[in-house]
Amino acid sequence: MDRIKRYMVLHQKDILRDIQFLVERDSPSTDKELVDACEQRIQKLFLRYFGYKAEEIKEEKYGNHLRFTMGKGKETILILSHFDTVWDKGDLPFKIEGNKVYGPGVLDMKGGLVQAIWALKAIKDLKIKLTKKVVFLCTSDEEIGSPTSRKIIEKEAKSSNYALVTEPPVSGTGALKTGRKGSARYFIEIKGKSAHAGNHHELGINAIEEAARQILFLQSLTNYYKGTTVNIGSIKGGGKLNVVPDQAVFGVNVRARTKEEQNRMDDLIKNIRPTRKGITIKIRGGISRPPMDRNKGTKRLFKIAKKVATDLGLELTEAYVGGGSDANFTANLGVPTLDGLGAIGYGIHVKDEHILASEIPRRTALLCKLIIEL
Repeated sequence: MDRIKRYMVLHQKDILRDIQFLVERDSPSTDKELVDACEQRIQKLFLRYFGYKAEEIKEEKYGNHLRFTMGKGKETILILSHFDTVWDKGDLPFKIEGNKVYGPGVLDMKGGLVQAIWALKAIKDLKIKLTKKVVFLCTSDEEIGSPTSRKIIEKEAKSSNYALVTEPPVSGTGALKTGRKGSARYFIEIKGKSAHAGNHHELGINAIEEAARQILFLQSLTNYYKGTTVNIGSIKGGGKLNVVPDQAVFGVNVRARTKEEQNRMDDLIKNIRPTRKGITIKIRGGISRPPMDRNKGTKRLFKIAKKVATDLGLELTEAYVGGGSDANFTANLGVPTLDGLGAIGYGIHVKDEHILASEIPRRTALLCKLIIEL
């Protein structure tokens, strides 16, 4: 058996223990206190295994980020992981049922983050010499569009030769992700005019009705042939049932395959107009992630990963997916980028989110050997 894979098999329970250590610390993106508490657990792992902590990049509104470095060389490998989740405190319990390991963020993507730590730990413990510098960024706000970490990621990417992202592979196939749609987020606020619903209904201008008209229009812009999707993901408005509502707000998520289509949709949404007099519309948000294109560098990088996987008895494939990640940022800058190097499992953003314990050694070995090969 390959010595790196053997190392991961021998330490499978230890890796799983560390995954549990992070997953049991809830870290919803918008709760800075909880996210920072999870960040401190990651720091404990760095200190325990490498003898030093990561650099802490402090943030005021969202959680702090971590920048860990290892090795030296003229070239740099950038590893990206995030530790925030879509789950609120107490939403999901950590549990193990047979080969399945459940918990908030276990797949997306605390499992992948821990596997990256162990990939670097194996290099250290097995005394394998790195020919390149490794910069490992652990960020706290990916699930909400990376509002504070984007500038940090892009700064690091500009001086990096490769970017490896530990999001989970494609469920079912285990494929790595070499292309992703771009994404945009908008909040549309509508103001109307309130009135008594019984006595003066005709004097009111219903903001919820206007929201409904705009929502139907926006939903009609979905075009599966082009790969463009529009999703109304949230809505609030009104109050008392006997009052014509004068306010409503709804959230929109847009995915597109190309920059041209993304810009077209952005311009269209930012220029929607009221359908009736007396209505005002305010639009917040915009493009959050550009599309991740499969450039020549990424094509070569996947070939290297495929060869490494073959040595581990793994038939590796690649895929284009609709979801966005921080890989969109690095690929947009022309950096060869591979995504999906994290834990195998199923259920991103759904309640049965889980990883497969049996796949931990091989996928961790894959990442480790890829780092060495580069």
